[in-house]
Amino acid sequence: MALTIKEIAGMVDHTNLKAYSTREDFQKLCDEAKKYGFKSVAINSYPVRMCREMLEGSEVLTGAAIGFPLGQTTIEAKVFEAENAVKNGCQEFDYLLNVGKAKEHDYLYIENEMKALVEVARKSGICCKVIFETCYLIEEEIIEIAKIAGRVKPDFVKTSTGFGTAGAVPEHVRLMKKYAGEDVAVKAAGGIRDYESAKMMIEAGATRLGTSNGIKIIEDMQKLGIH
Repeated sequence: MALTIKEIAGMVDHTNLKAYSTREDFQKLCDEAKKYGFKSVAINSYPVRMCREMLEGSEVLTGAAIGFPLGQTTIEAKVFEAENAVKNGCQEFDYLLNVGKAKEHDYLYIENEMKALVEVARKSGICCKVIFETCYLIEEEIIEIAKIAGRVKPDFVKTSTGFGTAGAVPEHVRLMKKYAGEDVAVKAAGGIRDYESAKMMIEAGATRLGTSNGIKIIEDMQKLGIH
């Protein structure tokens, strides 16, 4: 894999989803994202307006997490939260699907939920990422949801929240990419703590990385002499 530091940085959603984060923490997050050239900041929906203002004049996007971190809210609630985040200035959002409905194999519900959230993104001209939370799913469930994504066409399917029992694994990235198809990209998130783990996810097919360790990834690359 011959990607530069700039290219890897441009894949990173620089993440702070902690419940106790303060304005100072978000300022630090935004300053780091600008300094290192990360793709976006990934935050909960409350600090969206604040971070958008902090990032004014930069190319870093303001992302929002919707239905986070459990996904156990109604479709209507997720739609409202997404629309509210858009109103407050988010430029992309990641929503967690209803994992319980996925485990019930109620794929019609999953599809209707996905259509509703993707519609919010399309009306606003922004990016929508669907979080599977793969640690709770068996292979068949991952495949079926990826096929739904192949029909509904969100911008990304995403492995994990980072709050589940496990994060991204290359096998799930490959499965999601294979069955979601060429029109849907894959975001790997959860447990990506260094360059080696980032590299594994990219080689498996991920083109976006959700991590709070983006700076560590860049520093690892610098130590290896990668520019």
